Amino acid sequence: MKVTPVCQRTQEVPPAHAVFPLPLAAKLVADADEAIEGDPALARACLRQIALLIEGCDPEGSRASIRLRPVSVDGPVRGGLATWQIRLVAAHIEANLSDTIHVETLAEIARLSSGHFCRAFKTSIGETPHTHIVRRRLERAKMLMLTTSETLSQIACACGLTDQAHLTRLFRQHVGDTPLNWRRKWRQAA
Repeated sequence: MKVTPVCQRTQEVPPAHAVFPLPLAAKLVADADEAIEGDPALARACLRQIALLIEGCDPEGSRASIRLRPVSVDGPVRGGLATWQIRLVAAHIEANLSDTIHVETLAEIARLSSGHFCRAFKTSIGETPHTHIVRRRLERAKMLMLTTSETLSQIACACGLTDQAHLTRLFRQHVGDTPLNWRRKWRQAA
């Protein structure tokens, strides 16, 4: 049975190649270059923002599947998830960020019990499933704040959060600023 989201989106999230803000990216590169000597923290912030902007695009400009980044570069981690499990779980998370995502569902996709899945996920990815989902929702919210003119409450709903207050609380907790202030700062940089 399909659960109706708490709030409805007013429009579909456009593909990344349709809204990629080249002028903003160019400005961020220039700011990073200018700040690299005098303010390395600002340069790093600019580079993180550029990475956020391009994360969802492949070289041809189409929407790429966001991949979970395994902790080990040498292949599957002992006690962790197999590559096929990581790929399927990542695809499910990305496809359902605007809805409620249950650990039990992710565990079923990986064909594991919930407890075993959570341990294996943390071993492979380096963070719990819940932490990963919250981080991906905040990354999508940042992208939408930079590339659309939707209100923060619409963006919160599009990212699977309950309301604007929920977005603000998580944003302040993880980013250290309110979404409105963050959006204003990055929009002024453009």
